[in-house]
Amino acid sequence: MEPVIQVTELSKTYSHAQKKAVDAVSFCVNEGEFFAFLGPNGAGKTTTISILTTTLAKTSGSVTNAGFDLDRATRQNRGKVVIIFQKPSLDLNLSAEENIRFHACLYGMFPYRPAFSLMSRAYKDRVMELAEIVGLKDSLRQPIKKMSGGMQRKLEIIRSLIHQPDILFLDEPTQGLDAVSRRNLWEYINRTRKELGTTVFLTTHYIDEAENVDTVCIINQGKIEFTGSPEQMKETLLRRELLLDAADRAALEDELKSMSVGYTIGKHIVVPTAGGVSAQKIISGLKTPLSYLNTHEPSLEDAYVELIGQKEGTAAMKRGSMFDFTARSARERLA
Repeated sequence: MEPVIQVTELSKTYSHAQKKAVDAVSFCVNEGEFFAFLGPNGAGKTTTISILTTTLAKTSGSVTNAGFDLDRATRQNRGKVVIIFQKPSLDLNLSAEENIRFHACLYGMFPYRPAFSLMSRAYKDRVMELAEIVGLKDSLRQPIKKMSGGMQRKLEIIRSLIHQPDILFLDEPTQGLDAVSRRNLWEYINRTRKELGTTVFLTTHYIDEAENVDTVCIINQGKIEFTGSPEQMKETLLRRELLLDAADRAALEDELKSMSVGYTIGKHIVVPTAGGVSAQKIISGLKTPLSYLNTHEPSLEDAYVELIGQKEGTAAMKRGSMFDFTARSARERLA
């Protein structure tokens, strides 16, 4: 199967920049895949997605979307993809529905009519369905200037999803959304992906949104650091752990030693469960009464922070950056 997105040795250098924003990046996305492109601020995510959606010129390398080379078929590329932008791009002089109608007619999806009531039934049903999903049904006639930032974000989503594209680019799609709208949006996107085979390319700061994707690709300082499934990433960087304790901790430690089980001591006794050592086997072999028993399953966020923290090193931690919160510190709190 040919990848629906193929990126080869892609680079971008901005004028007067000392280093490349994107440095010889290569990856592919298969048809119908849910692909998460993650990285810290300034890593090259937005630059890459801007090139893939033809809103920014590359310096070197090659990109194909849906079988069309980015350099030779820009118009065909744009006809196959839709993007929910991170930054708003609404016409403030129009109402919410007028923004949607102008966009849909500009892309040739529906014949233009001067009023919502005159538009086709297919258009009206589609708009109302999406407005219901994001919670904007009662505000479609409202002027953009009177809408809050969150409402404008919901409108951006409706305007983008009115298409049924081959590839859907989501650049921080749920930023500014309330919890209910965020959940409804993901349910709709997942349903659409399964029903229509749409390829979804996601960038997000909400790492939990990438827990159920097919492939995670991590970019940091312009370079790809990891590509694989969420489970592969967690297994590569982290370990599952069993957290134990007993009133007679010394007896518990003696039992673990007799079982040749390695452990560390913090608030509780921490036993890594890997390499054939299962939690069930350890627990069933203990005779000392336990006062505490828990397991720690690493999240994708744990693995992400661990990976980026390793690359940033101790200098970033001393600056008090986001990397002060490491997966290890998370485990210590649980322990």
